[in-house]
Amino acid sequence: MNATPVKCSVFIATSLDGFIARPDGSLDWLDQANQVVPPGEDCGYQAFMSTIDALVMGRNTFEKVLSFGEWPYGTLPVIVLSHHPLTPAESVPTTVTFSNESPTELVARLGAQGMKHLYIDGGQTIQSFLAAQLIDELTITVIPILIGTGKPLFGPLPQDVRLVHLATQAYEFGFVQHKYRVCR
Repeated sequence: MNATPVKCSVFIATSLDGFIARPDGSLDWLDQANQVVPPGEDCGYQAFMSTIDALVMGRNTFEKVLSFGEWPYGTLPVIVLSHHPLTPAESVPTTVTFSNESPTELVARLGAQGMKHLYIDGGQTIQSFLAAQLIDELTITVIPILIGTGKPLFGPLPQDVRLVHLATQAYEFGFVQHKYRVCR
């Protein structure tokens, strides 16, 4: 069986200084920023999600999402990557599975299952998929705040990652969204 080509995309918000969370994982700065977003505006998130076959995230991101209360992904398959065995709580939806596969192994397996578009989320997970040259598109919404320190979106890479600018959207409430395609 030939694997389907799989597109891997990132859709994430950062502070202007490139952080996705505070050092302790807090998103208070993002929650505060979202208070100025007009009702019904989601900066393209639902349109993006409508194209996704599965979401891949790391354990830290998964644990953060669980702290939100209501599960935000409905019936979308979610694969949580972790090098350490996880025992899911009973409250974890049945659409969540766990894997210790490498990004390359995971994408090959999901492609063989017919998945065509993956949403890659979480700093370390995004960094590992970039290092493996698996990210195809990046949509980064820059929030107008400097938090000074925290968990960076990007980290060390084995080689440069060249990008082609696809679009920039400036919102009246101060967010600026950039979309890039990764050059191969």
